[in-house]
This record gives sequence, C-alpha cells and structure tokens, in this order.
Amino acid sequence: MPKPAPPIRGATGASSEPADTLSASEGASGGPPSPWQGRSSLGADRSGRRAVLGAGLALAASLVALLALGSAAAVFAQPRSNAPTAVPAAAAPTASARAILAGGCFWCVEADFDKVPGVLRTTSGYIGGSVANPSYEQVAAKTTGHAEAVEIEFDPSRVSYEALLAHYWRTIDPTTRDRQFCDTGTPYRTAIFAVDGAQLAAARASLAALDKSKPFSEPIVTQILMAGPFYKAEDYHQDYYQRNPVRYQYYRKACGRDARLEQLWGRKAAP
Repeated sequence: MPKPAPPIRGATGASSEPADTLSASEGASGGPPSPWQGRSSLGADRSGRRAVLGAGLALAASLVALLALGSAAAVFAQPRSNAPTAVPAAAAPTASARAILAGGCFWCVEADFDKVPGVLRTTSGYIGGSVANPSYEQVAAKTTGHAEAVEIEFDPSRVSYEALLAHYWRTIDPTTRDRQFCDTGTPYRTAIFAVDGAQLAAARASLAALDKSKPFSEPIVTQILMAGPFYKAEDYHQDYYQRNPVRYQYYRKACGRDARLEQLWGRKAAP
C-alpha cells in the first residue's frame, strides 16, 4: 500500500506559526504590553510576524551573499604570475663512441664484445683494403687487402676505450701475423684501427703496457693504424653466433680458438 502523505504544516488542527502567549485581557488590563498591540485582529498579528520574519530572512541572505562575494574577491585579488610553469629538462642522451678492431673471424669478435657491459652494438665488416664496398667472396679471395673487423659502438660513461683494448688483447693471439687460429691469410690479421688521434695514442700506450706484462715471450705483431672506410658485411654475417648457435660453437671449438687463448693467456684469457 502507498505510504500516507505527511500532514501539511498549517492545516486544520495545527498552526503554521507559534501561538500568541498573551491574551487580549492581559494587554488591556495593564499587563505587559503585547508586541502586537495596536493590531486589530489575530490575522493581522500573524501577517506582521510573517513580514518581520521575511525581512530577517532576506537580511540574512544578503549577508551570506556579501560574505561569498568577499571570499571570491579575496581569491581573485591574489597576485597571479604570468611566468610559465617550469618543466624539468630531459636528460641529454649520452653520446656513444666507436672502436674498430680486427681479431680474426668477425663472428667470434662480435660474440666476445657483445658480452661487455657498456657495449651497445657490434657490426661485422671489412676495413683496410683497396676496393670500395667489397663482398665477402672478394675479401675471402685475399686480393683486396681487407681485414675482417668489428665496429663496436659503446657508451664511454660505462666502459672506456682503454678497457675495450684490455679486453681485446685477451681475445686474440697477438703473436701470429696474417693468421688467427685455424684461419690464415691477410683477412685474418689482428689490428687496431683508431678513429682519431686520441684512440691512436691510447692504443700505442696499451701496447707498450702489454709488452711489459705479457705472460708469453713471443713478440706482439698486432698492427695499430688509423681507420679508413669501414664497410658493413652481408646481413647473414651479422649476429651469426646468435642466429646459428650450433654451427658457431662447432666452428669455434674446431678452430681451436679458446684452447689457444687459454694456452697463451692462462687465467688472464677473456671469459
């Protein structure tokens, strides 16, 4: 069933205004003067009260409005800066550097340097020859003068060029000319190709230091040269050790690379 409607204030049996507490006889017999004295009837009495109450409410509303306007004015009066909000500047990317090293089969040189922290990228290619943009077949024929080499892009804030050279020595046999392990001929010679004067000086200093500390008696025959054009090798040579791990590991072991490095460097061989 629907709920009954609540009684309406001011309906029969309930007054919408509080009852007057003074009788007409009290006002006429010298009792306390009625606040509504001079009114001719109860209806006029109540109408006056409504008018007073209405005026009071209107005054209160006006005060509230004035307070609200004052608050808004205070907000808008706050000093406003036209300066743009400062945005933190993005950190500038660290400039990378490159090194070019020849150490025999470039598949193995890539694998040995990709594991070095700070090395960003390795690229197999050819350098040091007389033919522009040679093919693998041309280089392998040993007629262009190129060496298989790897261009190493690295972050100098994480690994120095000198540290790369220290690693390089222990991944090659620097005592053999035009040969690395089972691979023979000029394409497999060891060489450091410096890209600027600073690298050239660093390479020479590294070689001089190694001459004093090497754990073998044979002379070091690795070349130190200024770099000429570097030509990227064919795509199938890039990351060969990752794309063909079984063939790569078979080749590396059969070629005797790690066995010779351990024999030559002992515990100093690069891992």
